[in-house]
Amino acid sequence: MSAPFRFPKFFVTNPSPCPYLPGKVERKVFTELTGRHSSELNEALGRIGFRRSQSVAYRPSCIDCSACVSVRVLAAEFEANSTQRKLLRRHGDLEVSACKPWTTDEQYQLLRRYLAIRHPGGGMAEMDESDFADMVEQTPVRTYMIEYREPSTGGRPGKLVGACLSDQQSDGLSMIYSFFDVGPDARKGLGTYIILDHIVRAARASLPYVYLGYWVEGSTRMAYKTSFRPLERLGRDGWRRMDESEPEIADKSIVLPARRSRSRLLIDA
Repeated sequence: MSAPFRFPKFFVTNPSPCPYLPGKVERKVFTELTGRHSSELNEALGRIGFRRSQSVAYRPSCIDCSACVSVRVLAAEFEANSTQRKLLRRHGDLEVSACKPWTTDEQYQLLRRYLAIRHPGGGMAEMDESDFADMVEQTPVRTYMIEYREPSTGGRPGKLVGACLSDQQSDGLSMIYSFFDVGPDARKGLGTYIILDHIVRAARASLPYVYLGYWVEGSTRMAYKTSFRPLERLGRDGWRRMDESEPEIADKSIVLPARRSRSRLLIDA
């Protein structure tokens, strides 16, 4: 007879400056993901707005602000706009692999270049190899590192140009953290393409959602998430489709095809 499921203990962080809205203070509530029921707990918490970081599930618990809103894409209904369609064609030659959550120096060097250009001075700017390994490898759930590479030549793997740490859940894919080449000679739109690729994978595997984390109205850093429609947002009355009037939506005239690719399926047969 198995032991009964134990309700987790929750803790609250000390207030600190909000990284998204100037002048605001953030606070988080969190719990540990441990034991045989870690996956079930992580999924249950994910449905009420929690995110995973290593072996911890957390969500904002700010006293005077509720700007952080969990959002997820409805994969089967997703419609690509003309710009997204172009990106699918532009990056269709990339070779995509769903790898076990083990870090490599190549991944770390790509992350360092990404942080130096996109987030200098940010909270992850001083991340060393050990910190990176902890972020990727300390996971109690089914996790993959999705790699995006230039086409292979002469039997040798192509250059790594993007990566995304992602969790596979029973109801979808949760994108934990993505990073990619952002140098002067880098391919354009890689960040958007990585999200599009996850939507394709989820739809192909009959998984209904791709979880994008938090959207913060008024934060330019989060604005890109509203271009993936239909999008659901989590509110007091549960998950609801984001209204067509919030914020402006790009053209949705083209349906995302169930395209073939050279990538391995994220979902095992």
